[in-house]
Amino acid sequence: MKVEQIYTGCLAQGAYYIQSGKEAAIVDPLREVQPYIDQAERDGVRIKYIFETHFHADFVSGHIDLAKKTGATIVYGPTDAPIGFEAHIAKDGERFKIGDIEVELLHTPGHTMESSCYLLRDENGKEQSIFTGDTLFIGDVGRPDLAQKVKAELTEEKLAEHLFHSLRDKIMPLSDDIVVYPAHGAGSACGKNMSKETSDTLGNQKKTNYALRADMGMEEFKKEVLTGLTPPPGYFPKNVLLNIQGYDAIDEVLERGTRALSPAAFEAAANETQALILDTRDPETFAKAFIPNSINIGIDGNFAPWVGTMIPDIRQEILLVTDPGREQEVVTRLARVGYDFAIGYLEGGIQSWMNAGKETEHIESIPAEELADRMEKGGINLLDVRRKSEYDSEHVTGIKNLPLDYINSSMAEIHPEKTYYIHCAGGYRSMIFSSILKSRGFDHVINIQGGFSAMKKSERFEVTDYVCPTTLL
Repeated sequence: MKVEQIYTGCLAQGAYYIQSGKEAAIVDPLREVQPYIDQAERDGVRIKYIFETHFHADFVSGHIDLAKKTGATIVYGPTDAPIGFEAHIAKDGERFKIGDIEVELLHTPGHTMESSCYLLRDENGKEQSIFTGDTLFIGDVGRPDLAQKVKAELTEEKLAEHLFHSLRDKIMPLSDDIVVYPAHGAGSACGKNMSKETSDTLGNQKKTNYALRADMGMEEFKKEVLTGLTPPPGYFPKNVLLNIQGYDAIDEVLERGTRALSPAAFEAAANETQALILDTRDPETFAKAFIPNSINIGIDGNFAPWVGTMIPDIRQEILLVTDPGREQEVVTRLARVGYDFAIGYLEGGIQSWMNAGKETEHIESIPAEELADRMEKGGINLLDVRRKSEYDSEHVTGIKNLPLDYINSSMAEIHPEKTYYIHCAGGYRSMIFSSILKSRGFDHVINIQGGFSAMKKSERFEVTDYVCPTTLL
């Protein structure tokens, strides 16, 4: 028997490869399915099942493509959703054979109503591990507000009640030595404050996870899990629909998005379509020279979640500027969150654009020390674009917080004639914020290199006392 966690840091997401004998199963696969197929071929096994823990909101699963390419059966827990593809809707307690081992579906509603966990028993029938999806994380549980209003009677309070019973009736009675394998770790918006660890024993979680305290009653549980929630990213409901109804094959998406365009063809496409120009280079490299009206979301940060947060329409056509050789990676990572309509990339990158004599713009980016010097002279408008929880925890005294997540609603608070100095935690999000402002005609923006980390380290800024955050949303 083999259980392998396949963790993707950009999405803070864990998929799982389970193999016994000549058969395998995949739990919560990502959109690009070839790595799972390659692994099965190396092991000389066939993929028999694709176990989905729920209809994911934060990413588009690869279940449909994987089933088409391997003949594997897609399995969901109890649901009456109008699924747009062939799948087996399992009953609570239903068991599935994989080689010499067995997997039992445990229906655990709460995060969503179809949410289910998969309990693995080894060749001797001993319970070994449980794949908990978004029901139970390491140090946290799934937020119970994402599926509210799917049905008229569903509220976050009722979902929290379902989650309370699922944890206590289905998961907590299991043996302490069982290994917990969740769908997400720290950085995911599917929970408030989950651990950086990506697996643990159930016994240790019973000791350390606030939501599994044996003495916790229903009302206290509801208060704990519902406090500190913020509105989920706008792309979440759209990803849910793609996971339920279906999507374009990943091969088609890659072919469409990896069309090489000369500078002239790229410029023509930008002028003749409603495509958004997305530049995925390093923020500081982007700042030195970029195509007018492009926005920067760096591929080497939390790329996919920020694309989903910043670009409201998942059907938005997108033109790409990337580091040469990373075009397919960018298109793949866009597809992970349902952005399937990249229509080409700038061949040769920004250098080819400049070699063709095309216009570029830049954003001034200064170190924290220089900001401190300028602040001593007065008249500085400084914006902190971190999440409210980060700002509340610790910030430079007297400055305004306009979280990047809500830039569209806070734009009215920014005056186009004023100069703004913008910082986040380390410089990634502040460049996104600055580039969006620049693309909308706000020309007087200055990015702070290294963000709050560099500012605090310089010891030249008055910082509020640290308060431990209760949520990371």
